[in-house]
Amino acid sequence: MNKFELLPSEALAVERVQAAENARNTCDLDAVVLSNTIDCQWRSRVDFIWGREQIRTFLSRKWRREIEYRVINELWAWSGKRVAIRFSCEFRDDSGTWFRVYGHENWEYDDTGLVSRRFTGTNEHPIHEHERALRWPLGVRPADHPSLAELGH
Repeated sequence: MNKFELLPSEALAVERVQAAENARNTCDLDAVVLSNTIDCQWRSRVDFIWGREQIRTFLSRKWRREIEYRVINELWAWSGKRVAIRFSCEFRDDSGTWFRVYGHENWEYDDTGLVSRRFTGTNEHPIHEHERALRWPLGVRPADHPSLAELGH
């Protein structure tokens, strides 16, 4: 495999962030899992996750619990092999309660362009259905849907 180039431009960093958003909005487990190294380290809230198989288990559980999941990612900063994003997601649980999550993630890439470390911090709170802001058919966010900045999030 070719040596991963540093993220030389904002456009390339934005492309990576958008690809991650698309994979999550489509709940494409393989796309998310395979974008990480075999021994990737994740921290998500209080969960410490090591390697692709634990990532697969974690996401399978998460997406079963978080119904009608939608997320918007936004590039916050990048330097070399590191990217920082902020995001907002919405979902409902099996009792019908809707939630909004605000958070940030830090990613570090290895020399092959795979994520080797990912750290997430979030705040989650219940919302009423009429308060939802991320409204589009399940799948990739439409190009004309407002960004986080445009939503004021």
